[in-house]
Formats: sequence, C-alpha cells, structure tokens
Amino acid sequence: MSIILDHVSYVYGEGTPLAVRALDDVCLQIPDGQFIGIIGHTGSGKSTLVQHLNGLIKATSGCIYYNGEDICEKDFDRKKLRSKVGLVFQYPEHQLFEIDVFSDVCFGPKNLGLEKKEVELRAYDALRKVGMPDELFYQSPFELSGGQKRRAAIAGVLAMKPEVLILDEPTAGLDPKGRDEILGQISRLRKETGMTVILVSHSMEDVAEYVDRLIVMNKGRVMYDDVPKEVFRHWRELEDVGLAAPQVTYILHELWERGLEVDVDATTIEEAASSIVNVLAGKNTLIEENDA
Repeated sequence: MSIILDHVSYVYGEGTPLAVRALDDVCLQIPDGQFIGIIGHTGSGKSTLVQHLNGLIKATSGCIYYNGEDICEKDFDRKKLRSKVGLVFQYPEHQLFEIDVFSDVCFGPKNLGLEKKEVELRAYDALRKVGMPDELFYQSPFELSGGQKRRAAIAGVLAMKPEVLILDEPTAGLDPKGRDEILGQISRLRKETGMTVILVSHSMEDVAEYVDRLIVMNKGRVMYDDVPKEVFRHWRELEDVGLAAPQVTYILHELWERGLEVDVDATTIEEAASSIVNVLAGKNTLIEENDA
C-alpha cells in the first residue's frame, strides 16, 4: 500500500477565532498504480488533502503513512518524500524561472545532489515523456504557449522520478485541445510507468474519461469514493453540494425520459454515443421486421 490516511484532520488557524476545519477525519488508502480523481467545490478540502500527501502541510490530528512509514515522525526524511510524491500545483508555469526549458527541468534533480550526466538524462527523458519537441528544449520557457509551459512544469516534477504524481487542476486555463493533450499524455505515462496518478479537477468530463477511482470531497470529508460510474449515479446528490455529473449524463437521462432506453450510466462521450447508436439500430431492426 503506497499511501494511507488514518483519521486525518486539519484546521487552518487552529486556536484562533478564525479557525476553519479544512479536513475532518479523512480515512483513505491509495494503492500503487491507481489513477485517482478528486473533485469537490471550492473550499471542500481537496487541495488541502493533496498537500498533506507529500508533507507540505502537517495534519492537525491523525497519521499519514507512505510505504509503511509515518511521514509526521520527526526523523522522517520529507525531502526524500517530496522526490517520491511529486506535486504539480495549479498554474505551475508561474514557477518557471530558468533561462531555457532544459535548465528549468534540471533544477529539481540537480538539488537531489545527482551527477550532471544523471541530471541531464533525467531532464531529457522527462521532456520526451510529456511530448515536448526537441527544438523547444533550449528555448526560453516564457516564449512557449500555455500548454507547452504546462508540459515543461510537469516535466520538472517527472525528472525527480516520483512514484506518485499529484496534479492540482493541471488543465486550468487551457483550451480544449491543450487540455486533451495534457491529460492524454499523463494517461499514457501512467500506463507506461505504472506510477500512481492523483488528479484534482473541476471537470467532470475529465475525471469520467481518465480516472479509475473517484473521490468526492465535501466540507472536508469524503462524500463518495468509488469508480466514476457509481459516483455519477448520485448526480442529484452531487448537485446538492454544488457539483454536477458529466454533460452526457444529463443528455442520456433526458433521452430516457423521452422513451429511448439508453444506458444512463454511461459517463463518456464514446459510451453515450455507442449506447444511442445501439438503441437506434435496435429500433430500426424492429421497424423493418414489422414492415416485412
């Protein structure tokens, strides 16, 4: 088991009149190799939760274990933890600062004390994994497009060779094409390497398309934790807490109410299209048989 959260709570401003409980008795197990989505409205605790996973925030109460070790222990090596549990913040391109892309990606592994050759090999490998063209390696990061900057920032984390990759709204501000390219690349990377990926997102379509498991946060607690299809069956309850289901869910329910027996549990465009085509094909066959 890679990460375990055991009754974790966190209070911002503890002991003050402005104290806010951001996490409330959260228990989770995150096994190796899963692609996990975390959703929740603003203030639900999702970003606070992921910042606990690599020790950026220390829990007010409860314990967090990484590969069986309590990360809150005084002698635990948090620097090593952060090289194994990589966190990519929202708008990570704001953290780019080196003279060129390659130097920026080298920054993390260089601070691990690795030899220059190993640092450069890691940087090259990471940039290739995120699909960065070779001709952009030595270009200023500030001359890149929004999607390219995002790739460079993600490569900087990948160069640390993490076992767990956490992405907090990695597609925020990108156009649909850029969003699909980034998430598609992450999905392929996860399949190739077997790393654990945790995706924080506001997009129901994104989590429905890519993740194996979906965690819904509400008021600092875990509201749902299941495969996406099971979670989105509770679309009315999700609406009650300021969330929604993928758009195809609403379309399919509308078609069902109009008498078309489609699969209302479909959560992706491909699944919805297949269901509608199959139902219409069945109706056409029935009409042809009656006409005969």
